[in-house]
Formats: sequence, structure tokens, C-alpha cells
Amino acid sequence: MELNFAGQVTRVVLVEETSQVGQARREALALADHVGLDEMDAGRAALVATEMATNVLKHGRGGRMYLSVVCGRGGNGVELCTVDTGPGFSLAECLPDGYSTGGTQGLGLGAIQRQATVLDAWSDAKGAVVVARIYASRAPRDIDVAYGALRIPMRHELACGDAWHIRADGPTVAVTVIDGLGHGLPAADASRAGVEAVAHTAAGGAAALIGVLHAGMSGTRGGAAAVACVDVATLQVEFAGIGNIAASLCEPTGSRGLASHPGIVGVQYRKAQPFHFHAAAGTLLVMHSDGLQARWSLRDYPGLLHRHPALIVAVLQRDFDRGRDDAGIVALRLGDLH
Repeated sequence: MELNFAGQVTRVVLVEETSQVGQARREALALADHVGLDEMDAGRAALVATEMATNVLKHGRGGRMYLSVVCGRGGNGVELCTVDTGPGFSLAECLPDGYSTGGTQGLGLGAIQRQATVLDAWSDAKGAVVVARIYASRAPRDIDVAYGALRIPMRHELACGDAWHIRADGPTVAVTVIDGLGHGLPAADASRAGVEAVAHTAAGGAAALIGVLHAGMSGTRGGAAAVACVDVATLQVEFAGIGNIAASLCEPTGSRGLASHPGIVGVQYRKAQPFHFHAAAGTLLVMHSDGLQARWSLRDYPGLLHRHPALIVAVLQRDFDRGRDDAGIVALRLGDLH
């Protein structure tokens, strides 16, 4: 698997009135055009966005939609995620045509499933989260990569100081998360410089990539950064971090935190000593900025660990976003990286 992808800022659309369904559709079309989907596949994305936003209004008491570019094996796609505050639903019950929780014809989720390459949903007492991914219809069946990510600016900001990057070069996958100091344009400039540096380097290993980030972010205000390098064959994880990027390896038996060292990448730090871990297939690597609280545990969400990482990311962001900073979070399923 060959990937070299920097996460773009997540587009956020409020879905609290009927007119915003049209906005969600237009944003989905724009994103589909941006990633190069043809007219038919862009129409699929538009239909999915319309159905998901309509469901949020009719059944979810309003909410919001997140729209992201996602990288796949051999091509990019569009990810649509809705978060609502409604009474929730059973995905197994709602997928068949004709079932409805609100007196409609009950065709929405079935239509979404037919058009989307990936569909997953979570429902609990706080509401429902639905994730759909649309890739080109000509794409290989295994195009989807089992990762999830959101990059959301602080409220009332357009620029996001949090950034992430994923690189796969066959034997190794490297995930980088950066939190530029502060927020707004200066923070975004710092994180963008770091992402560009790791995107264009041939260096390997977590500590070496921290050094690449440090050089790339020199002259900016700097920030916190962490890199996890995963050996695809052995699932050995090498981790190095500077600053307050939270990172965990989550397994059914619990989670292991990955420690970082103090300092500011791009300004000054003493060392980037890497730590090594072995992970079992199916382990979830989660990394995020301090825009999310670090006190979450997937044990509080029975069954969520085994769902699509994009769904896990959306649930964690829903429940643990601090609401006063940029938020960047990435989750990668280990053992699905070939």
C-alpha cells in the first residue's frame, strides 16, 4: 500500500433547518469535484448527503454534518458524517426499506447503503452518529483504508492549527499529528510547515521524523507533534512525541498510553526518545491534540472498538471536544495496512 496524504480541514455544516439540507448537498458536490469524482459518482455523494441530512432533521432533532476528503488505496473519496441529538436507532432494523422511526417511507438508510462504499452507524442515549464514504464506482473493492480522522477549527475560525499526515511505503505506515501553538493562521502555518516536511522526506523512524518536523517548523511559532511508525508485517509500533499530543493503543483488554517528551517542535526540545510496542492485529491506534479531553475510554462504549475507525473518531469528538480549541484526531486500525 502506497499513501502520502495530508488531512484537509473538515467542513462543518449545521443541519437545523430544511434549507441546510441543500447546503450539505452542495458541499458534498464541491468535495466530490475536488477529489475528481465523475458526474455519476458526484451524484452518489450528493444523494447520500441529502438523505443523511434529511434523516438528521426528521429523526435526529437536528445536528451537524462533517465532510472530509479521505484517502484510499488508489484514489481519494468523500466522507460524510452526521451527528445528531435524537433518540437513536438500530442500524440493523433501519437498513431494510420500509422501516421508519418517524412516519416516512423508510427508504433513507437503505438508499445510503446502496450508494455508499462504506456505511457505519452508532446510536446511544446521546444521539446517533452515521458515517458514509463514497469512492469512485470503478475503484477496487478494497479501496477503503481502515482509518478515521477529523480536523476541526475552533469555533468562529476558518484556519485549523491541528494537522495530520499518513504515509505508507509498503513495509511501514507512519502517522503524524501536529498541534500548532495557539490557534488561527499562525498555528495553521506552523502545522502546515510540519506536514509539508514529512510529506517530502525520505527519512524513516519516529525519532528521525520528529527531527524532520523540527527543521520544517523552524521559523514558525512551533507546536506539539507526535509520530507513530507501524511495521506492517510485525505490527511493531515505534512512537515519539514532543508536547501534549495524546496517543493510545486500544485493545479489547484495555488501552496503553504512549508517552511524549516536553518541548516545542520547531523551537526547542531536549530529545525525542522513541518507545517501542508490539500490537495485536485489530488494535486501534488513536492520536489527538489537546482540543479533545484525554480522559475517554472505549470501555465505556461496548462494541465501539470493533467498528470503523471513522465512526470511533466521530463519537470521541462528539463526547470529548473541549469546545475552545482546534481539534485534530486520527485513528488507525492495525493489521489492515497491507
